[in-house]
Amino acid sequence: MEQATAPQQSTEQAIAGGDVEARLAGLRQLAETQPDAARDAAWLWIKEAGERDDVAELDEIFRRGNVPSGLDGATDGILVTPQIHPALNWLIKAVTPLWMPWSGKRFNAAASTGDNRLVDSARVPSKVIWPRYESKAAPDSGRLAFDFETRVEPGEHDPDTQVLVIDYAPVEDNPGLLIRSIRDELVEVVPGANLGKILYRRSGGDYRSLGFFALRPPN
Repeated sequence: MEQATAPQQSTEQAIAGGDVEARLAGLRQLAETQPDAARDAAWLWIKEAGERDDVAELDEIFRRGNVPSGLDGATDGILVTPQIHPALNWLIKAVTPLWMPWSGKRFNAAASTGDNRLVDSARVPSKVIWPRYESKAAPDSGRLAFDFETRVEPGEHDPDTQVLVIDYAPVEDNPGLLIRSIRDELVEVVPGANLGKILYRRSGGDYRSLGFFALRPPN
């Protein structure tokens, strides 16, 4: 049997099991020489944790994240795992492989703003939910909706972690139903692989977690 090359060994060590701290350290070391391999391994790890509904592991990855770097322009996104209600979570996870209206976000780093990318088929359902709100046609394909402002500050549930806050409340054109009560928080696991939390502001001013999402540069 042929021996693995040094790059192969590094990749295997970085994605191997172990505690979150050690695995992150391996991925970040790998990112210094093989950034694409580290990004892909981190993305796979996030997806697998979501498939297991391992919220504790995702929480720890998030807490050990860094403020995202280089976010400017379009990103591709996935819903990692919802945290709404056990019965509803199951339904969402069953439906999203068949139809997922959200496809990612766009960032304008200079202006600290952005918006969400939707698929074309999301236009009619969104109009039913928010009849007075109109999404915009994207320059390439799909729709753009729900503008946001960004800033860096401590996480709402993770005050020891600096996060990129994605805030929908300041944009008056956003629907009052649900959207303006959302606060997304984003951290970088390794460059190109970002893990986010979806938080919902309740009437008392505290935030409830609705799930995790992830962003990466377009393929």
